Amino acid sequence: MFLGVCVAACFGSGDFLGGLASKRLPTIAVLALAQICALAAAVVYAVAFAGDPTGRDLAFGGIAGGLNLIGLGVLFHGLATGRMGVVAPVTAVVASVIPVAYGTANGERPSTVALIGVVCAIAAAGLIAAERSGPADFDVKRELMLAVFAAVLFGVSLILYTETTDDSGFWPVLAARGAAVPLVLLALVATRTSIGSGLRERRIALGAGFLDVTATALLLLAVREGLTSLVAPLAALGPAFTVAWAWIVLKEPIARLQIAGLGLGLVGLALIASG
Repeated sequence: MFLGVCVAACFGSGDFLGGLASKRLPTIAVLALAQICALAAAVVYAVAFAGDPTGRDLAFGGIAGGLNLIGLGVLFHGLATGRMGVVAPVTAVVASVIPVAYGTANGERPSTVALIGVVCAIAAAGLIAAERSGPADFDVKRELMLAVFAAVLFGVSLILYTETTDDSGFWPVLAARGAAVPLVLLALVATRTSIGSGLRERRIALGAGFLDVTATALLLLAVREGLTSLVAPLAALGPAFTVAWAWIVLKEPIARLQIAGLGLGLVGLALIASG
């Protein structure tokens, strides 16, 4: 459970930083900076922790990296142009349902108490996203479309990571970043996008990349230590951190339903741990 919470904290905080940087810099520039930092960190993780990956492990990691890159681009754009308190939770809920369904279909059988905790965790993320009121200049339908699209890509990429072998260490994570960096740099050149001159925004984007790759590494470790159907809902609580940072830094209001969702998420964590 502790690993799952760490994954949620890193994903949620990284999403906030990515969305924050995208308010001042083009999304593709934020992605480029984030992925370069993530690649550097992935090299350290792969070398520091021994592994013996197969070609299949690296291929799955590479495909997962490409899907994750596109998902991050869509998510960062959604966070920058919509409400973080809506886009992030919806993305997390849908992204968690896909691995849960996959794990269950492949024979995972968590205890009844743990399953109740899973339902609570998913419902909690849904409550955090339930607040729809806000300024009229926000397009709710567009927010939801971006969130769901990003979620599907994240969910499938997680499934690909779960298919890598335990002996591969963190090399699939490195393969993912190795595939993502050329793609994002190519997009940067093709669109003639400048990285920008804001030093603060660049640092924020680099921080987002470090947190994202750290979350991915911890997620891979958590999946190997437990069940996909339990780990994914815990990671889905990442928006709680995104919402909290948006409240602290951007002064975005937290609705009563979102507060209730945070409480229900804690209940879900306790049930999963006890189950």
